[in-house]
Amino acid sequence: MSIADEKYLSLTTYRKNGETKALPVWIVDLGDGAMGFTTHGESWKCKRIRNDNRVMLQPCDQRGNLTAGTDVVTGTAVLATGTDFDRVRTKVKQKYGFMVTLIIAMNKVRGLLGKDGDSDTAVIITLD
Repeated sequence: MSIADEKYLSLTTYRKNGETKALPVWIVDLGDGAMGFTTHGESWKCKRIRNDNRVMLQPCDQRGNLTAGTDVVTGTAVLATGTDFDRVRTKVKQKYGFMVTLIIAMNKVRGLLGKDGDSDTAVIITLD
């Protein structure tokens, strides 16, 4: 089983001062040696990736609790929009189904309330 087959991964990014910040994300295999997920382009994870594109990944549950007996893998992340975003979003919809529709609807409501809206950026990760 590939790490991209996991339902959730703990994504660790780096703050400007070098401290790490981990949070759970959905992940999809992009079929070309890369994996990815979608998010809002102004999210903190995107801001940290713009500053330092190194990431660490490890299987976890939906709350970010690491899965016992699993290893950390490292990689490099890039932010993408346009057709790359569409490609990742399609794969996310295929893997996570109705949950994606629910999250998109919730994000649109958040957007109406002045919060970050729907995902508009793909994070594409290549493992080291």
